[in-house]
Amino acid sequence: MSYFSINTLISEIRGREILDARGNPTLEVDVVLQNGVFGRAAVPTGTSCALNEAVELRDGDPSRFGGMGVLNAVDHVHRQLFEAVQDLDVLDQTTIDMAMCEVDGTEKKSRMGANAIVAVSMACARAAAASLHIPLYRYLGGIDARTLPVPMSTLINSSLPEDGTVDFQEFMILPVGAPSFREATRMVAEIFHALRSLLLKKGHHTGVGDEGGFCPFVGSHHEALDLILEAVMQAGFSTDTASGEPQVLLAIDAAASEMRQQARAEGQAGYRFWRSGGPTLSSEEMVAFWSSLVRQYPMIFSLEDPMADDDIAGWKAITQELGGKIQLVGDDVFATNVQLLEKGIAEHIANAILIKPNQIGTLTETIDTVALARDRGYDAIVSHRSGETEDPFIADLVVALGTGLIKIGAPSRSDRVSKYNQLLRIEEELGTSARYFGRAILRKHNRTVSV
Repeated sequence: MSYFSINTLISEIRGREILDARGNPTLEVDVVLQNGVFGRAAVPTGTSCALNEAVELRDGDPSRFGGMGVLNAVDHVHRQLFEAVQDLDVLDQTTIDMAMCEVDGTEKKSRMGANAIVAVSMACARAAAASLHIPLYRYLGGIDARTLPVPMSTLINSSLPEDGTVDFQEFMILPVGAPSFREATRMVAEIFHALRSLLLKKGHHTGVGDEGGFCPFVGSHHEALDLILEAVMQAGFSTDTASGEPQVLLAIDAAASEMRQQARAEGQAGYRFWRSGGPTLSSEEMVAFWSSLVRQYPMIFSLEDPMADDDIAGWKAITQELGGKIQLVGDDVFATNVQLLEKGIAEHIANAILIKPNQIGTLTETIDTVALARDRGYDAIVSHRSGETEDPFIADLVVALGTGLIKIGAPSRSDRVSKYNQLLRIEEELGTSARYFGRAILRKHNRTVSV
């Protein structure tokens, strides 16, 4: 037995209830090793959960946090999950993760809670990296972990229908023309501030939402896009796709499953545009809508969840219509799940997948999903959640996996900025070996941004 295997056995786990960026409870876990080293991780939470997402265990006690407490999940960390991984070698991530899944014994981790399991999984990875005296991204990704991602940075965002200010959940920019992540961050921040000035000038409020983007009460998605384009121009950057070398591209997270649920709540079938007051669209009309929007705005590079997770026919239709032209990202429809991704690939759905470790429950399963996506030619975007913490784990993860894209929120609020800042540190540490993905996203699969 090696030196590390003797001294890197798990000896203690401490879990606690902390708050996420929205003031809701979530879990933080410390994993302590025999060598005295410990790793800590905090779990983000989502606003809405996909139909097939692993279960985020809540207490349901109305006398505490409106039922949102996680003390039961903390108890599972201290008891069943600790018993499952006690004295296991923290350097064997797969064995640890599978041991916890076996104790849970359910398809969606509903017994122990995916939030409890992923907290231990992430903390183990941190403890392992600390024991080896190497950065987390190097431990998870090896010697080739040196690609800094293009940030998909939120500028305008909404939420659920009852407090939504725009039809879609997030309007984002991608600073593809930057030579480095540091310069990409500068571009994003300058455009963010240009947009703030523009919103004030036009009489909009500049409060920010969960993802850190502004929440102006605009009349339509067209107005939101036009505001962003004007801000990009005022900041001195270009979205011109005619030259083939745009500095900034656009992306939208439609959260179409929410639009479909809203239509059902109103006794209708289809997709409800709740903010702009437009008509409820059928699946076929929704595909036509997206095709028209991309023609009007050729700088749109990526659409996330343009169709609902249960509208498989719609997903097939939009993939056939736009899949060879832009990035179509499946979040709800895939839920960071290998089996769902396999099914989607077979059915020719989307060409990219959003990656959220807490959506599936372990690092091992997360990495397996990214590996499948890469093998089958699908892009993978490591993503934040709406209820983030200050933990920058996904910044290390995206460099480790080398996916080249991270959905990171606005350069606003410390829960989002912590990820930007960690990536800046990683880029500095990598020095001349660092590479920024940049316009390489335009070359993947021979895609263009021109329609």
